Amino acid sequence: MLHIEPVTLSTDRLTLRPLSLADVPALGEAASDGELWEKKTTTVPRPEGFEAYVSKALELQEAGLALPFATIVRDGDRVVGSTRYMNIDAANHRVEIGTTWIAKSWQRTFVNTHAKFLMLRHAFEVLGCIAVEIRTHSRNDQSRAAIERLGARLDGILRQHMIMPDGHVRDTAVYSILRDEWPAVKAGLERRMESA
Repeated sequence: MLHIEPVTLSTDRLTLRPLSLADVPALGEAASDGELWEKKTTTVPRPEGFEAYVSKALELQEAGLALPFATIVRDGDRVVGSTRYMNIDAANHRVEIGTTWIAKSWQRTFVNTHAKFLMLRHAFEVLGCIAVEIRTHSRNDQSRAAIERLGARLDGILRQHMIMPDGHVRDTAVYSILRDEWPAVKAGLERRMESA
């Protein structure tokens, strides 16, 4: 059985620390960078919705179903987004990395690479996961390309999977990385982190 507890994960450039209600103002500011709530392929609240967003994340954490993080650039300790372990399947040693969003000016920088490295390393090397899932909207080409660059493999498409806030029905692309694939994925991430 997986035993997942709040933890802080860091590289020299990025920290993932347990999400708290104290992060609400900074999360609202980060989401305003690019008005992320307007994007049709992700679900990010408007600034006034972050208290409910964080409260719900903490309820899921208390129930053992999620472990949410604030994503912090260490230079200036700036909150630039959030991510989490979710759909935790302790009996089958699986987690999903999801509900990930990054302020627009920090997208396509080192942030996502460092965050995924930290979460995958912790999942495979500390928690003992046998598989880690990453899901995204099937139409989110930017997200799908980033997931594929990690070395994750497409498991399939969940058709008509979710109703999005604007009412359209999302097909979800499901990717995964297996424990025996982790060494190659890790090496690739380390190369990217060194060159960025």
